[in-house]
Amino acid sequence: MSGAGEHHAGHGPGGALALAARGVGKFFGSRLVLRDVSAEARAGEALLVVGGNGAGKTTLLKIMAGLCRASAGAVDVRVPPERSAYLGHATFLYPRLSATANLLFWGRMYGLSPAQADIDAVLGRVGLAHVAGEPAGTFSRGMAQRLNLARVFLIDPALVFLDEPGTGLDPASQDLLRREILALKARGAAVVWVSHHLAADLPLAERVLHLRDTRVAYCGDAAGFDPKGLTC
Repeated sequence: MSGAGEHHAGHGPGGALALAARGVGKFFGSRLVLRDVSAEARAGEALLVVGGNGAGKTTLLKIMAGLCRASAGAVDVRVPPERSAYLGHATFLYPRLSATANLLFWGRMYGLSPAQADIDAVLGRVGLAHVAGEPAGTFSRGMAQRLNLARVFLIDPALVFLDEPGTGLDPASQDLLRREILALKARGAAVVWVSHHLAADLPLAERVLHLRDTRVAYCGDAAGFDPKGLTC
């Protein structure tokens, strides 16, 4: 496994650059969370971010997504905000609104006016067409995350941030999630993906960023990543 001084993000073939993090550091008070982290995300590729608990994966993702400010370094995002989407543990759905109404609301938040046919299409894509009119608050965890995924599809993003999106999902929902990540890449989206399911998710990624002890332990091709000793 390469050390922090050997990482080589951005030197292999790939699509257009969507995001570049350069020397990112983060303190929470006096506690150092990230130190000199650099990585890139490119169109049509998935960057899998892995590491043990407390390695700084979620913090890095939030910095990349503009939800948290870095203490050092910079993030250059080449995708307009309205073409970016973030999907994490919390679904941020409105429980009293139906699945359709949730998507209408989120579409308008992005400045879109989605047609009913578009909403029906994304609900069908995630297997929720049969509950389109039901309140989101009645959905299981897997159904709620599927609706959250439909929200991502609705805006047709060019850059997607996924923070352990499979947490708490049943096997069928996890399979659907992985299929749709492949579909996002096929449409040319860049995917930055924090995962604890390395065995299943590594084959879907082009590049891996391994964080350990606040630093980069590896950043490079997924095919060259050795997961031995990695505990998530």
